[in-house]
Amino acid sequence: MATQTSIPFIDLQSPWRELEPQIRQAMDRVLGHGQFIMGPEVAELEALLADYAGVSRALTTASGTVSLELALRALDIGPGDEVITVPFTWISTAETIAQVGARPVFVDIDPGTYNIDIALIEAAITPRTKAIMPVSLFGQMPDYDRINAIAAAHGGLPVIEDGAQSFGATRHGRRSGGVTTIGSTSFFPAKPLGCYGDGGAVFTSDPELGMKMEALRNHGGLQRHDHPYIGLNGRFDTLQAAILLAKWPRFAWEVQRRQAVGARYSELLRGYLDEGGRGRTPHIEPGNTHLYAQYTIRMAGRERVQERLKAQGIPTAVYYPKCLHEQPAFRFCGYHRGDFPQAEQAAGEVFSLPMHPDLDEATQDRIIKVFTGC
Repeated sequence: MATQTSIPFIDLQSPWRELEPQIRQAMDRVLGHGQFIMGPEVAELEALLADYAGVSRALTTASGTVSLELALRALDIGPGDEVITVPFTWISTAETIAQVGARPVFVDIDPGTYNIDIALIEAAITPRTKAIMPVSLFGQMPDYDRINAIAAAHGGLPVIEDGAQSFGATRHGRRSGGVTTIGSTSFFPAKPLGCYGDGGAVFTSDPELGMKMEALRNHGGLQRHDHPYIGLNGRFDTLQAAILLAKWPRFAWEVQRRQAVGARYSELLRGYLDEGGRGRTPHIEPGNTHLYAQYTIRMAGRERVQERLKAQGIPTAVYYPKCLHEQPAFRFCGYHRGDFPQAEQAAGEVFSLPMHPDLDEATQDRIIKVFTGC
């Protein structure tokens, strides 16, 4: 039983209260013109997204998972192929690889950033490798310059960024979504840029890949009754596009606020965790901005602190308590416990605190006070 009013883990109501008139107006426009599938708002949003990511083409999709599948299908990846990725991520990353008939090849993570350990990539490349799919986890990008260089040295392997948690983050000034062969993101409601349902996007500056993904998301064709490919129904909903257009003017502020809230968390917790030897605050690589899609810390014996927070109405979450190579669905990959020690250790120690752009200092101070027991 919480002794104080519970606080939200992610606050979806504050932006709604602020933007309700604009969102309702945008939805009313769609209800008025009646183009509920691929209406004009979809093309308008895609132009904004492409410009923001610094690519020539952005295509909205039905979800972040669909985005990854479209990327793999556009690259003709299928049975007998391998795609290198990480075991410490949401299941969609590897799930889509298996969905197209390929095999996920896991590489352990860097213990500081939780992103792929780039030094281990080359050893995982085989003649069957057809792509590398790193994850920009928790809101921070790995070093894609190094990853792209490795890919180029091995026959020009394509690189797909799973940026479901990092849209709005940068590395050396370049934005997530625009640094690889194909970028992908998610507009799930809890994401940094979230709609009010499922949604996602893919990004590319390769015109052929852009055209193919556009066809694949629409049952394999660009024109009605003409289907060059076996595709899927991966289209984004016009109403959701209108909602994101209404939310777009607030997004730059939200990115700045996420960075400020995350930095303040680290400043207040560093003495207790890092300097006190109790755990670790998020590490930010030089040249990176961190979007803090989740504010994730790590400490052994996390359950004790989580229970203390819960008793005071402060929620926490674990992203992710079990690595993908330990999931029954991926037994066919042939991995075992102990194969990826950094990912496995992180899975046993990480947990995330409430994080959103509207988190005020008083609420944050309350969280820190309970966390530290001071």
